[in-house]
Amino acid sequence: MKIYKITYVFSIFLLLLGCENELEINPTNNLPGELAFSSEANIAAILVGTYDEAGQAATYGGDLQIFTDLLGASNQVFWTGSYATLRQAFQKSVLIDNIFVDDIWSNAYETINQANLVIDNLQIVTSSPEEKDRIEGEAKFLRALNYLDLVRNFSLPYVSSETNSQLGVPLRLTGILDYAQIQEIARSTVEEVYEQIIADATDAYNLLPDTNGFYADKFAAQALLARTYFQQGNYAAARDAAHDVLVNSGHSLVTSGFAGAFNNDNDSSEDIFAFQVTSQTGSHDLTTHYASEADGGRGGDIVIEDDYLDLFDDPNDQRANFTYINPVNDRRLTLKYTNQFANISIFRIAEMHLIRLESNFRENTSLGLTPLNEINALRGRSGATALIGPLTLDLIFNERQLELAFEGFILNDAKRSQKSVGSIPWNDNSLVLPIPQSEMDTNPLMVQNAGYGN
Repeated sequence: MKIYKITYVFSIFLLLLGCENELEINPTNNLPGELAFSSEANIAAILVGTYDEAGQAATYGGDLQIFTDLLGASNQVFWTGSYATLRQAFQKSVLIDNIFVDDIWSNAYETINQANLVIDNLQIVTSSPEEKDRIEGEAKFLRALNYLDLVRNFSLPYVSSETNSQLGVPLRLTGILDYAQIQEIARSTVEEVYEQIIADATDAYNLLPDTNGFYADKFAAQALLARTYFQQGNYAAARDAAHDVLVNSGHSLVTSGFAGAFNNDNDSSEDIFAFQVTSQTGSHDLTTHYASEADGGRGGDIVIEDDYLDLFDDPNDQRANFTYINPVNDRRLTLKYTNQFANISIFRIAEMHLIRLESNFRENTSLGLTPLNEINALRGRSGATALIGPLTLDLIFNERQLELAFEGFILNDAKRSQKSVGSIPWNDNSLVLPIPQSEMDTNPLMVQNAGYGN
């Protein structure tokens, strides 16, 4: 873990204020730790910094999505880039000193720590009960979001109807100010981590307002609950949470076609929650590795293969044609990431449709829509021919790939559905990330994942 810097998050807060007022200011970066919790404004500053930390390249700024997609890839994409650390993911041979893995872990825990510091000091927020609730809700949302991706990627999969006593990740729920105070905490079980995620996300849902600008609102928390329950195989709860978002959030599929959901400088109607990116705050790594040179990338480190296009049953499906050829090197690339300053969507309404339809299918229910009508509504937005039926779980799994490809879903979808990744079983140790060496060196209570030594 890295040293936690309250001064940094406060400077980010001032920088964002400067951007919003179109002023150029020199942000303060010398706020002492003892002053960080002296006022409500400072607590709000730390919360803004927590969003910024979570949106860094190492996690939701692209590296988490890219690394897990490469680890979950079979023959649908090919890694052509020069980064040996990302090639390890594509080859399913991740090493304990992989810098991307270290950064994902460290950045997630830095975000969690900053959220903890906000939660630990809520008594300072006295302007109104609503403001205190909002701040607490956003901090718990961010903590839950990061814990979900930590436990999904650094632990063996959650298996429905089992005890899930396999090792999860450390539950660090108290904030610390510097590295000297590092918490020596053992790994909780996978079940315990999921319980904490659900508790935090439920609190966030109950605390947050219906709308909250581009920050997390109650429906972002409900979308997080839907994704969490879905990963657990708790399909009734996942269905109900997704239905709440679909019916009550005010979000809807972009009607201009599939392309309208991507490369947006401002959140679209489809974005339930997105991390904001501007030319002032920097670009993200999704364009770096997916895009051509002309679009701000490295020319296409991740190439779309014919096996991905073969998943489509209708050549007129906009999603099948949502690629382009880089004229520099003839590589076929996705069009999802051609704006290096576009917002990074974390929850979009299409995912909620997919969760509700599969959960309805598994539960033999039709809350909101029948599964067949729901999958066809989603396909219709992209101009794909309606399916006649009957539906199967394989067809639904395929539809998730058509809609959500290259957004960080395939690895954990395979684990949840107990599908092999190529020839590798869904619960194989090679599909679980190693605990970073930095954590092993500083936390004597840490136990390494199987297959990576001690």
